[in-house]
Amino acid sequence: MKLKGRNKVSPDFSMSSMTDIVFLLLIFFMLTANSPNALDLLLPKAKGKSTNTQNVSVSIDKNLQYYVNNERINGEYIEIELKKALEGQDKPTIILRAEESVAIKEAVNVMDIANRNSYKVILAVRPN
Repeated sequence: MKLKGRNKVSPDFSMSSMTDIVFLLLIFFMLTANSPNALDLLLPKAKGKSTNTQNVSVSIDKNLQYYVNNERINGEYIEIELKKALEGQDKPTIILRAEESVAIKEAVNVMDIANRNSYKVILAVRPN
């Protein structure tokens, strides 16, 4: 009676699955790592209380008209107006209110101004 099986177990080890896992972990950590050039955005929760720490409000309507503290200004002079409004503040903060239909590049323009001048930005959202 022959008890020895026909199938042989191979002692070779394949590194391809281990390489895939390491590669996926590398991608995950690269995506989740904080970039030093990232904008400091504080997104408020839609539910709950908001604190009254508003220093300057910047609004952009669907016609791409800019308002700083409800005063209409030309979009070219927004950085100058923000510097004047936030002068002397120890923690300058901008609340950005952009309509849904406004292109993201308009909001990013204001965020870029805030980043260059070390202002914090809070993006205003509509409650659920």
